[in-house]
Amino acid sequence: MRSFATRLEDMTKSVGVHEAKTHLSRLLEQVMAGEEIEITNRGRVVARLVGPRRREPGLGFDRGRIRIADDFDAPLPDDLQAAFDG
Repeated sequence: MRSFATRLEDMTKSVGVHEAKTHLSRLLEQVMAGEEIEITNRGRVVARLVGPRRREPGLGFDRGRIRIADDFDAPLPDDLQAAFDG
């Protein structure tokens, strides 16, 4: 079985600065398809094009964006409770 690093290297393409400038739109399409592009200058990697990090919803995902009132689980007023009891 191949290692994760080996599989990542298979997905990485290397292009020179001139090619990157000339074919940026095509390279961005490849990045959107999941590829990673390294941009080189005289054989040395100077930049890397990668897609945006995926945010995984989980605990704390909306921390600071949602507020729950202190009396959230307090009993309803009698008249409102009566409306539900019908």
